[in-house]
Amino acid sequence: MIGGETPKLGSAYALEGKEDVKTLYRDWAKTYDADFIERMSYVMPETVAKVFLREGGIGPVLDVGCGSGAVGMALSGTRIDGLDLSSEMLAAAVEKGIYTRLVEADVLGRLPLDTGGYQGIVSAGTFTHGHVGPEALDELIRVAAPGAIFCLGINAEYFSAHGFETKFASLYDAVLITAPVFEDHPIYNAEHERAEDLAKVAVFRRQ
Repeated sequence: MIGGETPKLGSAYALEGKEDVKTLYRDWAKTYDADFIERMSYVMPETVAKVFLREGGIGPVLDVGCGSGAVGMALSGTRIDGLDLSSEMLAAAVEKGIYTRLVEADVLGRLPLDTGGYQGIVSAGTFTHGHVGPEALDELIRVAAPGAIFCLGINAEYFSAHGFETKFASLYDAVLITAPVFEDHPIYNAEHERAEDLAKVAVFRRQ
């Protein structure tokens, strides 16, 4: 056991809106890496990066909900931009020196990004309880170039309860994406209260 569940994780799963998200990560940003990634042995960012590279992913890449930069670290050497709602988490990401550009924006609104500008879209920890639902996918598809690879880690429990399967089916039917493949992967790699939590890693291309 690494150290037990960090108290803020329960708060993260209980969020109810954008302002709640901003408040939580404002207060968590400086200790997030040690308090969550290391303490909980949070491996989803590494998994997302490995699957992306396995599928032939190349830059430029957009890291959606980049937080303090865990996925970016795992994709070091790839041209990658980061997007997050929290200015404080972006400040933590800046210190790692891995992103070409960092953008503070709400993925549920119109993003200040060019249409078709990215060859890859990755995300870990954003599509989960109290954070972002499937409605964000339309805007991410807009900023992806034709043929761009998506690799999105989605909390498995959240996936089932919040309409992701239906949304992916509608995007496929509209010929906006290739048929998605969903891989089950552990979110953590340690014995603790959430050791059995899984994510569905959705892999597909922009048509």
